[in-house]
Amino acid sequence: MNNKALFEIAHSWFQQQGWKPFPFQKATWTAFLQGKHGLLNAPTGSGKTYALWFPIVLTYIKNHPEYKTRHKKGLKAIWITPLRALSQEIKQSAERIVHDLELPMTVGIRTGDTSTKERARQRTTMPDLLITTPESLQLLLASKGYATTFKDCTAIVVDEWHELLGTKRGVQMELGLSRLKTVCKDLRIWGISATIGNLEQAREVLLGPGTVALENSVLVRANLKKRITVKSIIPQKMETFPWRGHLGLHLLDDIIPIIKKSKTTLLFTNTRSQCEIWFQKILEKYPEFAGEMAMHHGSVNKETRIWVEQAIRNESLKAVVCTSSLDLGVDFAPVETVIQIGGPKGVARFLQRAGRSGHRPGAKSVIYFLPTHAIELIEASALQVAVKESAVEDRLPFLNCFDVLAQYLTTLAVSDGFYPEEIFPEIQQTFCYQGITEQEWQWLLNFLVMGSQSLKSYDEYKKVEVEPDGKFKVNHKGIAMRHRFQIGTIVGDASLSVHYQKGGYIGSIEEYFVSKLNPGDVFVFAGRNLEFIRIRSMKVQVRNSNKRSNKVPAWAGGRLSFSSQMSALLRLELYKAATKTATSPELKALEHIFNKQREESSVPKPEEFLIETFKTRDGYHHIFYPFEGRAVHEAMSSLLSYRIGLLSPITCSLAFNDYGFEMLSDKPIDIEAVVDNNLFTTEYMLEDLQKSLNSNEMARRKFRDIAVISGMVFTGYPEKGVKLKHLQSSSQLLFDVFRDYEPNNLLFQQAFTETFEHQLEEGRLRLALERIGKQEIVWKQCEKPTPFSFPLITDRLREKLSNEKLADRIKRMTKILMK
Repeated sequence: MNNKALFEIAHSWFQQQGWKPFPFQKATWTAFLQGKHGLLNAPTGSGKTYALWFPIVLTYIKNHPEYKTRHKKGLKAIWITPLRALSQEIKQSAERIVHDLELPMTVGIRTGDTSTKERARQRTTMPDLLITTPESLQLLLASKGYATTFKDCTAIVVDEWHELLGTKRGVQMELGLSRLKTVCKDLRIWGISATIGNLEQAREVLLGPGTVALENSVLVRANLKKRITVKSIIPQKMETFPWRGHLGLHLLDDIIPIIKKSKTTLLFTNTRSQCEIWFQKILEKYPEFAGEMAMHHGSVNKETRIWVEQAIRNESLKAVVCTSSLDLGVDFAPVETVIQIGGPKGVARFLQRAGRSGHRPGAKSVIYFLPTHAIELIEASALQVAVKESAVEDRLPFLNCFDVLAQYLTTLAVSDGFYPEEIFPEIQQTFCYQGITEQEWQWLLNFLVMGSQSLKSYDEYKKVEVEPDGKFKVNHKGIAMRHRFQIGTIVGDASLSVHYQKGGYIGSIEEYFVSKLNPGDVFVFAGRNLEFIRIRSMKVQVRNSNKRSNKVPAWAGGRLSFSSQMSALLRLELYKAATKTATSPELKALEHIFNKQREESSVPKPEEFLIETFKTRDGYHHIFYPFEGRAVHEAMSSLLSYRIGLLSPITCSLAFNDYGFEMLSDKPIDIEAVVDNNLFTTEYMLEDLQKSLNSNEMARRKFRDIAVISGMVFTGYPEKGVKLKHLQSSSQLLFDVFRDYEPNNLLFQQAFTETFEHQLEEGRLRLALERIGKQEIVWKQCEKPTPFSFPLITDRLREKLSNEKLADRIKRMTKILMK
């Protein structure tokens, strides 16, 4: 059958649905049927799923003209999705096509949620079209005879590639693809990505730099301009001294009419704890929403999540309070309105969430922005600009993740074993390991067989045996089993499952939070007030309680930092306020704050860098405003305090937020003298940073993850688990051994590289210091705290005071300041 006849099949199917294929869908079909690889750049809700399921099915028809009478079972295509919540959706699209075209193909899902029975069935016969996650793909590579399973596979689609790029799951994917390129004789690789700044690089990472696949590939852009409207909810009365405290809850009454007027509303919060609090508060104040409102975040159990997703599709829910667990393309057609609570910290994340509303091709998206404190309105104003210019961040890929490579090689050794000379060229063709040296490769092979130089007298680190013909293989059943349990690169804080005493499962929370609870404590989780009874074999036992509580589990995602793009946009908005050229309603609403700031200090202009100093009963405050985001400020504050300490010995405590950082000390710092001493220079930056930070401590925390991913530390069997304390202590031990006896250990060195490049964003710090070096330093010696400094000072109080006391104290402070 020629391509024209195949196209006819697709066109008539689209006509039956009353649709018309988009140019980008046709372009993807053509490229795919010509045997090309590619990256499709299309927004959520644009019909991207049909752009790739169709050519996969059409290729099957083309290659098997007698498919109606002679259908050979087995895997034909794999669709990788980073989120389990998406798999149902993708399966339905595929089944719809298969059913309507009367094809004998089966569609199956394999994720962490798949039942044992279903997995066993897949072991005997794989579905024709398989939907799975990066982790489950690695598990398939860890099963004996995987080459026969995959040999007839003609396509791999990696959905939401922008989400995987710049994470270790993305690296895991690169390695999986490098193997499948060899195993499958006629494979096409396609990625689907939302808009990011570096799409060309995203395609290079997916297909491998300089590979045949990359040369024979295309980048298809959907170019569908989504109309997005951002509406800020501006409070009627605003404090002149803003503080991040009440999480925007005083605007609760303003969102009720919005919820009432639309069919379904998604309320996005940045953290799971914020999600819990909002859900509680809305129901307390508006009990009539009971039964029409639900909550959705990653720690809520699977049944509830699926029920919520289904209910949104049936339009039986009025509102859902959620976190990023609903960010990606879960195709909820009928969502009408999206409310973002608090600054989303990044442009791409915001556009993705906005795209959830009007989630149909050509529909208009409306997103409401609700500030949790006044200064966040500047973020809202910056997002307006971003939406107009559709300016989006880059996602930077990882390089040289030796922990992921160690895990991958063990995976291959567990299944059929591998010959290093066959695998090494495959690995060199990936983006992450394009620069790997022969020496590093040899080190890794030794690590698998002997467990690294300093550990070679301990048997438990020797996993892989070298057979007489040179094949690397794991022959020990226990090692193989433990390895399969631990495949994956997401090492959160160890999480514990929460159960009622009688056994009902509610969800999971991080051990870090539970370790602070005493029996009888009440906390809010999954929208309920629960009383903590005890921990028994990695399970948290609870009972319902009618006591009110302000304890909410905090998860690690709680402290998002600005992306570099967001910081740049934010500074531009501030400069508008400084030069009084502000036009947006958000900035106009903040006019009284800017006026007070000018009166007490100044609003910095583009060529200025502001430093404020004042004294309170807590000591001498020195406040710097780079507006670069939390991660950069964390590094910069410790770097500068170290440099200042070299000039005159001083002890100070640091606090930072997204807008600036504070040094609080018991005596004043002479800002002028310090600045004249090259305070902001980029010379010796790395050495100073290493000395200033407890970089050993930070690297230790990173090393825990590296030790788990590379398999040096075992996290325990499911249900049993290993206590985080033990995990921490065994990885601590290894860290100290390597530090003292084997400092050139690749995994030990990787912990430091990751600390500087990822956690402290060393590259951005350098750029920020260069920018400040060119600006004029404006040092304002103030009488009292200023509106800009207020959120920083009150954040510091938060650590000492309970919420009620904090609110009272801030009221008193504001009264004094307003005099």
